[in-house]
Amino acid sequence: MVTTSSLGFPRVGVQRELKKSIEAYWKGSASETDLQETARTLRLRHWTMQKEAGITHIPSNDFSLYDHVLDACALLGAIPPRYKWQGGAIDSKTYFAMARGNAEVTAMDMSKWFDTNYHYIVPELQKDQTFALSSTKPFDEYSEAKAAGIETRPVLVGPMTFLIISKKATDFSDCRCTLVPGIVAVYIEALKKLEALGAQWVQIDEPALALDLEDRYKDAYKTAYKMIRAALPNLKIMVATYFDGLRDNTELAVNLPVNGLHIDLKRAPDQLDAVLSKLPADKVLSLGLVDGRNIWKNNLSASLDIAEKAVAKLGKDRVIISSSCSLLHTPNDLDQETALDPQIKSWLAFAKQKLSEIATIAKGLNDGRGAITAELKASDAVAQDRQTSTRIHNQSVKAAIKAITPAMANRHSPFSVRHQKQQAALKLPAFPTTSIGSFPQTEEIRKARADFKAGTINAAAYEIAMKKEIEHVVRFQEKIDMDVLVHGEAERNDMVEYFGEQLQGFTFTKNGWVQSYGSRCVKPPIIFGDVSRPTPMTVKWSQYAQSLTKLPMKGMLTGPITILQWSFVRDDQPRSETARQIALAIRDEVTDLEKAGINIIQIDEPAIREGLPLRRADWKAYLAWAVEAFKLSSCSVKDETQIHTHMCYSEFNDIIDSVGAMDADVISIETSRSQMELLEAFVSYKYPNEIGPGVWDIHSPRIPSAEEMAGLLEKAEKVIPSDQLWVNPDCGLKTRGWAEVEPSLVNLVKAAKTLRDKHKRAAA
Repeated sequence: MVTTSSLGFPRVGVQRELKKSIEAYWKGSASETDLQETARTLRLRHWTMQKEAGITHIPSNDFSLYDHVLDACALLGAIPPRYKWQGGAIDSKTYFAMARGNAEVTAMDMSKWFDTNYHYIVPELQKDQTFALSSTKPFDEYSEAKAAGIETRPVLVGPMTFLIISKKATDFSDCRCTLVPGIVAVYIEALKKLEALGAQWVQIDEPALALDLEDRYKDAYKTAYKMIRAALPNLKIMVATYFDGLRDNTELAVNLPVNGLHIDLKRAPDQLDAVLSKLPADKVLSLGLVDGRNIWKNNLSASLDIAEKAVAKLGKDRVIISSSCSLLHTPNDLDQETALDPQIKSWLAFAKQKLSEIATIAKGLNDGRGAITAELKASDAVAQDRQTSTRIHNQSVKAAIKAITPAMANRHSPFSVRHQKQQAALKLPAFPTTSIGSFPQTEEIRKARADFKAGTINAAAYEIAMKKEIEHVVRFQEKIDMDVLVHGEAERNDMVEYFGEQLQGFTFTKNGWVQSYGSRCVKPPIIFGDVSRPTPMTVKWSQYAQSLTKLPMKGMLTGPITILQWSFVRDDQPRSETARQIALAIRDEVTDLEKAGINIIQIDEPAIREGLPLRRADWKAYLAWAVEAFKLSSCSVKDETQIHTHMCYSEFNDIIDSVGAMDADVISIETSRSQMELLEAFVSYKYPNEIGPGVWDIHSPRIPSAEEMAGLLEKAEKVIPSDQLWVNPDCGLKTRGWAEVEPSLVNLVKAAKTLRDKHKRAAA
């Protein structure tokens, strides 16, 4: 009999209950008991939902109070020394300090989870590190589900994936594979405890098997799983791979000494034949047929075609139907979207609905297609509707794409010429200060925006409220002596959603929340059709802000690749085509901002590294169209207009040529958590344009001192010429409160002035 599974379920709750509970706990308005009760309620709700939907293998330990990789650090006792952990179970104070930092200690680094917009906490390992089982979370949650009458399949981040995505400490030469025995020993201890509790299957997530792996890692995989199998000959283990195909790792993956293998057939449907031909006779194959990364309804007929091939080869008892990856990356429940356009809603499926799709495919395999005739008919109708809908296809947009010329993606002059003209026009000091864009989104701002959307205040009242906030932000920046100002983005709910609301081809949900990191949730827009910009989107606000001051005001835009990456994107045309459509829309906005007197325009592209394919063989094609999209959006301006871009938590070393090819006049990047380590790529490449390495980690509640920031700038000066350096926070400030923002920005300006004074004295 074909069985079913999901690899994981969204954690935050349909109304973001977890987010609200965690933030109340952080503020001190809720106890840890309150937080744990919310977590228990959500877990039981999600387990029950999956059981009722017909899921056979229901995951546990996929839930987290912050991040599943941080949970793995806690399980292994991989706690950096600065947290002064003394052994034993990891308490919540230490756990959240690792995630967020506090007044005494900095947070651990964050990075993107493979090519998703989910941020994970990067493990910090060092030479000769020891590991010890230091968390009971997997056991507690398995037992919790069992007590509720629900058998689950506990989920663990794989030992090799944990190792491969880790960060080396300064004394750790890249011989991390020597840590495999110590890590695996803890996994064995944990797996034995789960087996003793009655667990029949355990899911070990190894998405690193979709990467280009060095031979040493392939050998380490074999070593790790041989150790696990030798210690646990009877426990059933499912190794889950996702986000791409196995390719040259197929032989390795199918021959690991485990009981089952999961493959992602949404991202890499062409891998099935190779896996079927090589899978040993004693292994189960889990087919990731329902998309865990996007929100379009499953084409049930197409999925059955694939699944029937696997059943014909393996038999029903060796096939599991599953989501392609964890459903963490999708919203919770489409039923909550009562205001969504009915036609578009008919094309969609969120996490709850995807569970039903998984069960339906399995039913079609077990009982024949005749048993799901109605479901197949409805699925085929959706596919036909999307193919022919005039709401999707806009001929004027298609004509604009055809009219793109190479000249449209190039500035008029090289940077050396532009730089001189911009210096003459802007007259900025050494180490110019600016912020990334947003300022705190206060309760008053959110209330005004909500009231306007609800119709309880009119457009005039809303505009007055936003202009008041803009003036407050401008006056504050003038008061502390910032050099390049921003208007604060009070009118924006989200850096992608705000633009999507004003572009044709987009639609939006009310409760389509997806976790980005910790308690941070986003509501990704849905790109369902051809994209265009009917009217200016930001000009009015930027123009008003500029009218308040003689200092330069940055226009703030989100770049085409970030809008693409942080949306749910249509799957009926290449992503590159959608990116070009967005780029032309942003280009129109850039042109209008310049005409309105805005001489500095920032086009944020924090997601350009995130969109990089997992396999190097695919990089060249992606980077070509991604860079082209940015340049299409930015290259309509005259030389005197300064183009900025911003990128978040990106390892730049391997794509620095493409970052340079974007040809932004100034790039700002997040570097404070890594203590300027990310600048190494810009040094070796001899990046010619200007750089703003972040000196304040805005993801932490810490208020850094002026001396700390100046120290980071001095580190940056050692590797980047001082006349190329800008001074800015790591990222936008919308998630921080004014009580943190005011002193931190004051200190940031002090740090810049300290370096200016130092250089003046040196020159005297």
